[in-house]
Amino acid sequence: MILQRKEGKKNEHEKKKCQQELAETVHGISGQRRVYSEGQCRVLEKVQHHNSDCKLSPSSKKGGVNMSSMVFEKGRNSPLVLVETENLTREEWLDWRRKGIGGSDVACIIGISPFRTARDIYYDKLNIAAVEENEGNWVAMEMGHLLEDLVAKIFERKTGLKIYQVKKMFQHPLFPFMLADVDYFITMPDGRKAILEIKTTNYNAKDHWWMDGMEIVPCYYEAQGRHYMAVMDIDSVFFCCLYGNTEDEVIIREIRRDAAYEEEMIFLEQEFWTEYVQKNVPPPYLEDGDVILSSSRQYIGRADKDAPTVELNGIMTSTLMRYMQLQEEKKKSEKYSKKLEEDIQRLKAILAAEMGTSCTAVCDRGGKHYTVTYNPVRKNIVDKDNLARLKLQYPDIYEKFVTVLEFRKFHVKVSYADAA
Repeated sequence: MILQRKEGKKNEHEKKKCQQELAETVHGISGQRRVYSEGQCRVLEKVQHHNSDCKLSPSSKKGGVNMSSMVFEKGRNSPLVLVETENLTREEWLDWRRKGIGGSDVACIIGISPFRTARDIYYDKLNIAAVEENEGNWVAMEMGHLLEDLVAKIFERKTGLKIYQVKKMFQHPLFPFMLADVDYFITMPDGRKAILEIKTTNYNAKDHWWMDGMEIVPCYYEAQGRHYMAVMDIDSVFFCCLYGNTEDEVIIREIRRDAAYEEEMIFLEQEFWTEYVQKNVPPPYLEDGDVILSSSRQYIGRADKDAPTVELNGIMTSTLMRYMQLQEEKKKSEKYSKKLEEDIQRLKAILAAEMGTSCTAVCDRGGKHYTVTYNPVRKNIVDKDNLARLKLQYPDIYEKFVTVLEFRKFHVKVSYADAA
């Protein structure tokens, strides 16, 4: 089965249609009807698409191994220990992790991460430093690490299951590019082992753990869990996500191993590692526009008005033509289309990334000459963090130069009148 990384977002109707089609397909094959999770849907839909076009398997297409026979027909495959991690420094741990693909890399590689691109992972594996570091919401990330033991303790109290840690980085015995550093292991009542992944989120983001009233695991976390199951040869993963400040404000989910998902996931990971990382070829940008722009800014840096003009050719010329076509469709459309806007932004981001630091690109097509400009608009501002730092360290300067803007907020509050 051949598949590609996801390109852009799917709307809710398309996701539901995909799940319905997959359920019907599995029903026809196995006689059992099942509903696929969001993550399985996004991976397996590509299988259907490419099966209809190619009718090939990974082994016949690439001359590589047959994933399903190696993973699921030869019994259990105990993982290898790559390195003991207990005494590693953070930098040493990162160096070892660059020797393969970790669980949190997988969603980016298969194109379902809302945060990072496959190219970000490529740069990380080659230890290519970003020009501009993007810390993102570092506070949330740090809180996640600090609360990990607490959330694990809540899981134990809620489930009665015993958990433990193994301070090792593991490696798949058949696919050595697949690595796993698991949060916790669980001893199940029947003696089996399971995996526990700890997550934290805010109150509003907890809704990502439901879809249409059904309990799910967000697809980017699901990919991580399925990667760990594959490496560790374990059949279930539990997720415990804290979204509040009490032990009742947690979400606990379990997912079971899925052969079809795992086969395609391993194929995509192998393709990423052998075709891009090992060959020093950056993977193409296929993600959503905002994610692409965030990635390209980090590794390209700021615009340079003196940089030479970029000549667009090949696939980039086609990308520009498609961008122009969609812009015309947008002008003629009588109502707003979210999908159309997302496609336009994605193509724009791909072109912007191709331009790099240059502010101008050109190409010729069909007797026409196209000039693309991507000029910087710069404003001198003091961001919120630096403003707080200024007030703390130089209060006199802060009071002298900071202007207070006033606005009025209109609000109606309704309360019951006193019965007396």
